[in-house]
Amino acid sequence: MPLTQVFVSISDPRSARHTRHDLAELLTVAVCAVLSGVDDFVDIELWAEAKLDWLRGFMKLEHGIPSHDTIGRVFGLIAPDEFESAFRRWVGMVVPALAGDTVVAIDGKTSRRSGGKSKTDASPLHLVSAFAAGMGVVLGQTATAEKSNEITAIPELLTKCHRPAH
Repeated sequence: MPLTQVFVSISDPRSARHTRHDLAELLTVAVCAVLSGVDDFVDIELWAEAKLDWLRGFMKLEHGIPSHDTIGRVFGLIAPDEFESAFRRWVGMVVPALAGDTVVAIDGKTSRRSGGKSKTDASPLHLVSAFAAGMGVVLGQTATAEKSNEITAIPELLTKCHRPAH
């Protein structure tokens, strides 16, 4: 199943009147860029502009590449659990089932620049990830309130990784 088809299941929270870019196409562009090593919205836009001819080989992109501001705004609006479910569904089709001897590493990290600068701002994002080491694939992530809560997040993470995607 093409990646664009997987993202059709995600609810579009944008006003239809103010929408220029197809949601599934925008998300597909972003995922392709990230899979190519891009890690921020500005670079997603730059990467997509450079790859426009290739991207149009499997998408219309009627209004071209969305701006980095549009990409960031859309990612701020969509439901993260819907995106995760759709992405997991696609990965499940692309990546073969894990072999019994696959090493799954579990690690907690704090996302840089995710917190505020002052003590009253939000604290940084702490994620616990399950990573299939031999395949280089993150199987799942779960956020924790604080770094000290990593151990309590592991059972939830393992349940999430084991749960079949719908």
